[in-house]
Amino acid sequence: METTPSPEVDLDNLRAIKVLGKGAMGTVFLVHDRSAPARCPFALKVVDKSTLDTKLDADRRARWELSVLSRLSDPTHPFLPTLIGSFETHDFLCWAVPYCPGGDLNVLRYRQTDRVFSPTVIRFYLAEIVCALEHLHTMGIVYRDLKPENILIQQSGHVTLTDFDLSRTLIHRPVNTFSDPEPENPVVRRRHRRNFTRFFPIAIPDKKGLKKAKSARVSPVNRRKPSFASGERSNSFVGTEEYVAPEVVRGEGHEFAVDWWALGVLTYEMLYGTTPFKGKNRKETFRNILIKNPEFIGKRTDLIDLIGRLLEKDPTRRLGYNRGACEIKEHKFFRGVKWDLLTEVLRPPFLPARDEAELTDGGFDIRDYFTKLKSPPSVPASPLNVSLTEF
Repeated sequence: METTPSPEVDLDNLRAIKVLGKGAMGTVFLVHDRSAPARCPFALKVVDKSTLDTKLDADRRARWELSVLSRLSDPTHPFLPTLIGSFETHDFLCWAVPYCPGGDLNVLRYRQTDRVFSPTVIRFYLAEIVCALEHLHTMGIVYRDLKPENILIQQSGHVTLTDFDLSRTLIHRPVNTFSDPEPENPVVRRRHRRNFTRFFPIAIPDKKGLKKAKSARVSPVNRRKPSFASGERSNSFVGTEEYVAPEVVRGEGHEFAVDWWALGVLTYEMLYGTTPFKGKNRKETFRNILIKNPEFIGKRTDLIDLIGRLLEKDPTRRLGYNRGACEIKEHKFFRGVKWDLLTEVLRPPFLPARDEAELTDGGFDIRDYFTKLKSPPSVPASPLNVSLTEF
C-alpha cells in the first residue's frame, strides 16, 4: 500500500509530550499539534524505517496496519480506532489515532482489588470487545492478537482495540443477524441511559480460593512469513503464546474462531488474574493449550460456562464458529445487555482522570528523539589524557 502525506498531520507542527510505548515496529508518542490545538493531544505511531528488522517483515506489517486503520475509519466504529492522519518521509512512516488516557486493560486490572474484575465489569468490557470483533469479522478481518495490552480505555471509559499488524483478511462467512427478542421503546429506554446497572445486571463474584498470579507477557510468535492475501483460512503461525488457539499450534489452518478462543483466554484472565494454559516455557504452554482443560474455581456460573464454551479446542464446536458474534451475544451471561445502547453508558466502570498538563505546549522534537537514539554514547575523558603542559 502506498501512503501519501496527509494534510491533517505535519511532522514539523508536532511536539511530543511523552513516549507512550515502544514495540518491535515503532514508537508511540503522545503529541501536540501546534497547528490544530483543539484536537490535541493524540497518539502518533512512528516507524523508523532505518531500524526495521527485515526478518520480521516489519515494514510490510506496518503498512498493513495502516491500511487496516484506513478501512476502519470509513465507517467509524465506537470501539475501534479512527485514523486521524498519516504521512511518510524518507526516514519515517507515521500515523495518528485518538489518545486513550486510561491505559490498557492489563494496567487497569492490576489496579483492582485482588487484581481481578467483578463479573459485572467483565460483562461490560466483554460486550464492547465482542462488538468490535464482530465489526472486524464483518469486514473480513480476523484480529489474531486479542490480549489485555491491546485493549485501551478511551477518555469516555469505553474500550478500543489497537495493534492490527498481525490481522489478516479472510473470506467472511455470512451469518444470521442477531436480533433482540425484546425490542424496547426508544422513548422509554432513554430514562436509564446514565445508569450502568440497568445495562449490566449485577452479579456477586465468588472469590473463594482466588489466585493472584501475574500473567506472563510475550512477544508475537512467527514461524512463517505473514500473508495478507484474501483466503478462506490462514496457515501462518502468529499471535501471543498464551492466547494462541489450538488449531494454530497444530498448524491445521485457522479462521475467525481464533478470535473467540482468545476472547475466552482474556475472560479467564479477567476473572482469575492469570491465563489458563500458562506453562514454564513455550513448549509447555503449547502442550497445555492442546490437551489441558481450563481449571475453574467455585460453583458453575454463567460466566464460567461462557469461558468453557469459548475455550473449546475443536474450533467447529467453539461458541461463535457457526454464527459469529450472534451466538456469543445470545449466551445467558449477557442476558439483559442492551447491545444497541452500549455507547450511551455515560458512567462506565472506570473513567480516566483528565490531565490538563498534557494539553500544554512544550515537549520535544520527534526527529531529535530518534537522532539521539542513534548517536553513540559520549565517553568521558580519561585523566590520562590531560595535557602534560598542565604539570
